[in-house]
Formats: sequence, structure tokens, C-alpha cells
Amino acid sequence: MQQRGNDRLGPRRDDEMKHELQGMLRGDGPTRSEEWREPEPVPEEDLDLTAGPVLPPGSAAEEEAADEAFRSDLARHLRPSEFPAERGTLLATLDEVSAPDDLVDSVRRLPDDRRFANVQEIAAALGRRPAA
Repeated sequence: MQQRGNDRLGPRRDDEMKHELQGMLRGDGPTRSEEWREPEPVPEEDLDLTAGPVLPPGSAAEEEAADEAFRSDLARHLRPSEFPAERGTLLATLDEVSAPDDLVDSVRRLPDDRRFANVQEIAAALGRRPAA
């Protein structure tokens, strides 16, 4: 016998679920007259939850979050094998991986005569808070 659908629920329940989802897949509105009957509630608005918590402007928490985001972005664009490195090497690597301009501009402000062992040292040299 040929296997079809979800074994756990059975063919009849599979057909019911397909029927419930058809309206949602074909259109972009609710599929039932009462919202509480919807298989999954329709969102009232699209919230950007990927940006993290909303912090008061100018707060220490906001600055700490900005510093953490900077270190994370820098680490994403610099390979661990690049370290220790001087400013010129770091800029060449950032250019090679097409890093964002604001990140490149920050690294340009580093002293030219110093070698950095890791992203933490770069952040500290730029006056950023160390990781907790």
C-alpha cells in the first residue's frame, strides 16, 4: 500500500487540515468568519522583532547594545586567522568581504602603528565597551 500524508493523524485528518489551510494558502485574508476559529491568528501588524528590545535613547543599555552589535558585526566580517593584524590588513580584509561602510570607517580611525590581537582590542581602541 502506498503511504500518503501524515501517519500520525491519518488520511481523514490530513484531508481536513488541507481543507482548513486552502483558503489561507490561496488568499491573504482570514479563512473563517470568526477570528477565534482560525487555525492560526492573523497578525494585526507586522512588527520587526529582529531588532531586539526597544531601549530608551541615550541610555547605558542602548550604548552597550550598540557596542555589542558593533563587535558582532566586526567579528562576522573578520576571520580569526587575520589576527594579530594592523589597521591596513584589517581594512584590506573588510574591503575584500564588502563590509558595510560604517564598519570600514570605524576601522580607519584605528592607530596605524599598532597590532590588534582580536575584535575586543579593536573595540577597546575605538572607545567601545568590552564584552561582559
